[in-house]
Amino acid sequence: MTVRNRSLAIRWFEEVWNVRSEAIIDQMLGPEAVGHMEGIDVVGPAGFKKARTQLLEAFPDLRVAVEATAADGDNVVVRWNARGTHRGSGFGIEATGTPVAFRGKTWFIMKAGRFVEGWDAWNQGVLLESLREAARVKPGR
Repeated sequence: MTVRNRSLAIRWFEEVWNVRSEAIIDQMLGPEAVGHMEGIDVVGPAGFKKARTQLLEAFPDLRVAVEATAADGDNVVVRWNARGTHRGSGFGIEATGTPVAFRGKTWFIMKAGRFVEGWDAWNQGVLLESLREAARVKPGR
């Protein structure tokens, strides 16, 4: 079970974030799953897709790489890093063209091969503040 759950977590990051598959979200995320994300909780595939869209609108070239995983039964933790370029206004900040890199961890709870709860830990506040600062000093302003 543990090996299978780790494989599913790695697949989640590759297909949801790098391949951009919406169908895999519906397949792998339980209908009542709760995602505890930076500053908000989202429920079910629709709630997750909305939050994901906001991030991808801000960073349309976002790529996420899994650095390591650990698992114990239905619990899987993934350490990841992400890179992208701020080319959109998904967070309400005018595109700055700023390249970004950030790291985080996601803790999943799984039941019957689907994600039912998860916690993301990364410093979104620092990222947003750096983008606000870049927008303030953007040439032409």
